[in-house]
Amino acid sequence: MVKKQNLKKEIKNIISASEIGQYYFCSNSWFLQKNGYIPISKKLDTGNRKHEELGIIIHILEKQMKKARLITLTAYVLFFISIIILLIGVIF
Repeated sequence: MVKKQNLKKEIKNIISASEIGQYYFCSNSWFLQKNGYIPISKKLDTGNRKHEELGIIIHILEKQMKKARLITLTAYVLFFISIIILLIGVIF
């Protein structure tokens, strides 16, 4: 069994794929963030805000696409039902 302190230390030593990208972009920034320094920047705040806005827009678009697929499916079902009714009317 691993003690919590050791577990935290082990987790801190794990490097994620996004950290590798951050390190590649700027190793100093990666090092500072890894050691608890929080960057303060207007551009960073603006970027975070834009990401939030884009996330909301994408969420709305996904909901609209789901509704559009449901409407399309309903239209196809109604179309095939009308064809069946038409064929039944022609046969009888």
